[in-house]
Amino acid sequence: MKDITTPLLSLLARKDYLPAAVPELLAQLRLPPQRRQELQRALRELEQTGRIARIKGDRYIQPQKADLIPGRIRMNRQGKGFLQPDDSGLKEIVIPENATGTALHEDRVLVRREVRPKGLRSEKPEPPTGEVVRILERRRSRVVGTLQRSREFLFVVPDDPRIPHDIYVPAPRDLGRPARVGEKVVVELLEWRSRQMNPEGEIIEVLGEPDAEGVDMLSVLRQYELPLHFPKPVLHEARSFGTSLQPRDLHGRTDCRRHQVITIDPDDAKDFDDAICLEQTDHGQWRLWVHIADVSHYVKPGTALDTEARKRGNSTYLVDRVIPMLPEALSNELCSLKPGVDRLTKCVEFLIADDGRVQQTKFYPAVIHSQRRFSYQEAFAILQRKPSNPIEQMLHHAHALAQRIRRARFKAGSLELDFPEMKIRLDDHGRVAAIERVQNDVSHQLIEECMLLANEAVAGRLMQLGRPAVYRVHEEPDFARLTEYREEVLSHNIACGNLRQRPEVQRLLHKLGTLSIGPALKIGFLKSLMRARYAVEPLGHYGLAKKKYTHFTSPIRRYSDLVVHRALFDQKAGSPAALKQTADHVSTTERNSADAERDSKDVKLFAFLQAQLASGRPERYPALVTDVRNFGFFVDVPGLAMSGLVPLSMVEDDFYVFDAARAHLVGRRTRQVIRLGDNVTVQVAKVDRFRKQVDFRLAGRAGQHPNAAPRTRRDPGRAGQRFGHRARR
Repeated sequence: MKDITTPLLSLLARKDYLPAAVPELLAQLRLPPQRRQELQRALRELEQTGRIARIKGDRYIQPQKADLIPGRIRMNRQGKGFLQPDDSGLKEIVIPENATGTALHEDRVLVRREVRPKGLRSEKPEPPTGEVVRILERRRSRVVGTLQRSREFLFVVPDDPRIPHDIYVPAPRDLGRPARVGEKVVVELLEWRSRQMNPEGEIIEVLGEPDAEGVDMLSVLRQYELPLHFPKPVLHEARSFGTSLQPRDLHGRTDCRRHQVITIDPDDAKDFDDAICLEQTDHGQWRLWVHIADVSHYVKPGTALDTEARKRGNSTYLVDRVIPMLPEALSNELCSLKPGVDRLTKCVEFLIADDGRVQQTKFYPAVIHSQRRFSYQEAFAILQRKPSNPIEQMLHHAHALAQRIRRARFKAGSLELDFPEMKIRLDDHGRVAAIERVQNDVSHQLIEECMLLANEAVAGRLMQLGRPAVYRVHEEPDFARLTEYREEVLSHNIACGNLRQRPEVQRLLHKLGTLSIGPALKIGFLKSLMRARYAVEPLGHYGLAKKKYTHFTSPIRRYSDLVVHRALFDQKAGSPAALKQTADHVSTTERNSADAERDSKDVKLFAFLQAQLASGRPERYPALVTDVRNFGFFVDVPGLAMSGLVPLSMVEDDFYVFDAARAHLVGRRTRQVIRLGDNVTVQVAKVDRFRKQVDFRLAGRAGQHPNAAPRTRRDPGRAGQRFGHRARR
C-alpha cells in the first residue's frame, strides 16, 4: 500500500487547491472509504509537525497560504515571545505578551502572522508580529518550583521567570514522603487550554528545602531535564572498545605520532578534543595540522551511543559538574587527546603563507601521540618569555602566525564582540570560593584562530562536494533592531553611520572601545544581534564575516560536529530532512544547556551573596550604568556577571528628574547627574532566592550617593550566548 503523505502534500500544494475536509480529501486523492483512518492519522501527524494547518470547518491547507507560520517560540522574562520560523527564509516574528496564548518557552507553535496594509507603512521599519493560535508540541512537560498554599488550594510558583502563571496542584501522594509548603518540587503539567486560567499539574517529585545542601543544583538538573546517568546499553557499548587503540584501528590512517602535537585547554578540562602542530617548510611557509578527536570511529549511526548522544545534543557545563554528551570511557579517555598515548583523529592540514593566507588544505584520518598538554595559563606564561625548547619555540611561532591570521580576519570584516567571562570556583562544600575573570588573551586566541580556520575549511569542502550537512549560522541582524540601536547611539552624541554596512559597524565598535560609555553601548549592540544556531543551509556567519562556516572541532561535546565529521569523511550524515531535524534539535539543546549553565551559576551566586549579608560585611563591586530611564537606572556588575536596576524611589539624597533629550537623570537639589557609562560601586542589600532576584545598595560614586536597593536581572545578551562563535569554552 502506497504511503499517503506524499500525494496529500502534493494536493495541498496545487495552485487550484481549495481548503478541503476529510471526505473531500478522500475523493480528491481517489482513496477508498476504508483508508479514511489512515488519512486522518496522516493529517494529524502533518498538523503536529506544522507542515499543514487545520482551519475553520476542519479543513486543511498549507500554513503559509493562511499566513500561519510554524516554528519554535522563545519567551523573555517580560512575557514577550519571539518565533523562529521553521522556514529559514522567514524573519523572526515578535509575539506580544497578550498574544502568546498558553505557549511556554521553546514550544513548537503555529502563529498567525499579522499582515499590515501596504498603505499604512511607517518610515521606521517594524518587525513582523503575530499571535499564537496552536501549540504543536510542548518542549517540556515538567516544571520545577516552590510549593505554596493559599486559603483554599495548593499551588507551585515556577522557578523559571518566563512562566508567569502559578500552577494549581492537588495534595501530592505516593511520593515516599509528604511535600511541605516552601519546598522545591517537580510538577507534571496537565492540559492547559486558556491563558485566562492558571495551568494545573501534579507533583511527581519532592526535591527538598531550598537551602538544603544539593537541592539548588538538583532543581537546575530537573528544570532543564538534564540526565544524571547513561542507560546501561550505552555504557556497555562505550566500554566495549577497551582503553587503548588496536592495530585494526590504524588502518588507512596517516601516522602523525612523530609530530610535535600539543593541546591547550582550560586548567580543569578533561575532554581534550583538539590538538595542533606547526612546522616551517623549506620555502618559508607554514604547515599547520589541526587534529580533532575521531569520535565518529567509535560512535556509529543508529547505535545506542549515537541515539543517546543525539538526544543530549551537547555536553552541559554546570558550575559544579559536567553532564557529558558521551560516557567518560570515551569523552575523558579513549577519544580525549591526552598526552603520552596514541589517539585517533580527523585532521585538517594547512599550507599557509607567512602572511597568514591559506594556500592548500587536506583532510584525512590520522593517529597522533600528543607530546604535551598545556593549560591556557601555562601557554600564556611561555609566550611572555623566550622559548627554552623546541615545543615552546613552536608555541611562539604558532602565536605569531595566529595573530597574523587574526588581523586578516578583522580586516575582512570580522567583529570584535568578546567580553571577559567570569568563572566561578567552588570549595569542597559546593560554596563559592572565588570568582575569576577570564580574559580572551593570546593563548586563547592562538587556539581559537586554528579552530576557526578548520571550521571554515571544512564548511567550504562540504559545500564544494555538495553533501548534505549541518552548518553553524549567524544571520544578519534585523534592520529594525539596528535602526533602533543606531538611534540610541546617536542620542549620546556619538557619530554612527549606516550599520547595515559592516565597515561602519567595525568603526563604531572601535570607537566604543575608547569611550567610558562604550561597554554599555556594546552590550546594547549584542542585544540587537540574532542568536547563532544550526541549519542545513550554509547561511554564513555574520559576526565572523564568513560565508562558509560550520562546527567541526568539538565532536566530544557537540553532536553537530559529529554529524559534520560523518558528512565529510563517511558520507553518512543522513538525508536533508533528517539533518534539518537534527539541526533544529541541537539548536534547542544548546540553548537549554546555556540556560542551565546560567542558572547553575545564579543559584550559587545567590547563596554566596546571602552569606555576605549574613556576615554583615557585604563586598563592594564596581558597576557600570548601562541604561537610564525615568524610573531609575540599570547597572552591570561584571564581578558577578549580573545587571540590575537602581529605582529612583530608593535614592534618598535628592529628587531626580529624567531628562529625555539627554537621556540622563539630574538631581533637583544637588544637580548630580547620572548618565550612561558612569562608574558606580554597589553592595548586595537583599537576596530573594524565591523570586531569583537580588537587591543592591549603591555604595559609592563620584559624589557619594546614599544607599539604594535595585532589583537585578541577568543580562540576556552576553557575548557568549548571542554571538555563539567561540570555538573553545
